Amino acid sequence: MRKKRLICISLILIVVVITISIFIVNNNKTDKQDKNIRVSEVTRSVFYAPQYVSISNGYFREYGIEIDLTTGQGADAVMTSVLSGECEIGFAGPEASIYVYNEGKEDHTQVFAQLTKRDGSFLVSKEKIENFTWKDLKGKTVIPGRKGGVPYMTLEYVLKQNGLAPKTDLILDDSIKFDLMASSFTSGDADFVTLFEPTASNIQNLGKGYVVASVGKEAGEIPYTAYFAKKSYIQNNEELIQNFTNAIYKGQKWVKEHTSKEIAEVIKDYFPDTNINLLETAIQSYKDIDAWNENPILKQESFEKLQEVISEAGELTQKAPFDKIINNRFAEEVIK
Repeated sequence: MRKKRLICISLILIVVVITISIFIVNNNKTDKQDKNIRVSEVTRSVFYAPQYVSISNGYFREYGIEIDLTTGQGADAVMTSVLSGECEIGFAGPEASIYVYNEGKEDHTQVFAQLTKRDGSFLVSKEKIENFTWKDLKGKTVIPGRKGGVPYMTLEYVLKQNGLAPKTDLILDDSIKFDLMASSFTSGDADFVTLFEPTASNIQNLGKGYVVASVGKEAGEIPYTAYFAKKSYIQNNEELIQNFTNAIYKGQKWVKEHTSKEIAEVIKDYFPDTNINLLETAIQSYKDIDAWNENPILKQESFEKLQEVISEAGELTQKAPFDKIINNRFAEEVIK
């Protein structure tokens, strides 16, 4: 009798252990699935080095987040992905969130972490120019990107600051898609093009153009690229958004404290077709113009300057309230 009782107890314990094990495994799978975050970036560029550092160095994994990163090729495509639910977090210019808010959408997007604080494009000339000035663009044809996009509008702003009338003093050919700008420039008749790194340095390395100026350095600080999500998603996932912001901040600090060579080694897998030395050169270009935020906070004065740039370009009829578009609560928490 005693032996049968022991066998019964043993069987019960085995069943309990198996049940608990299954529960733990399933629970872990659910947690992992819940924290698999889909992020759509506007383009693939060295300009976003802190993001790639945060992923490669495992900062997101430290907070239980797995990043599923896709490239949208344009802020409008990224915003569409966020609004449709194809991804949870978008990474593009804050202007996309301004446009959506002004359309009156109830569940509009909010920006919760800023990564870059200047325009990341460089002006590339087909001919070598000694002692370049912005006046050299007079009468020339420039490929500036999509009309209404921040690269286009920032260039217009710089042109005006340098006494040029964008509509009459030069030709801005906005008919070229963003991902085709480099090839159109090298094979076409345009005199100049604005390109991000490492594309700009690669064109120069191939002898097909010359980097003559930084649009970002000339324009000054603008909240150029930032992370955003639908207002409802942020409200329902505050801990996750905080952890995401924490991971980005760690990447920002690491980039600030390390050399271009060290950064290149960490992010090289994101640029498999780019020579490591060229990658290092491209990263240094962004270090030289102080392109990256030291923390994820988006300042109100920078936001207002962005709206000024958009308004001057004729793309904004009504300015959006800072506190409706920008949610700095998570960014402020990381620097406490």
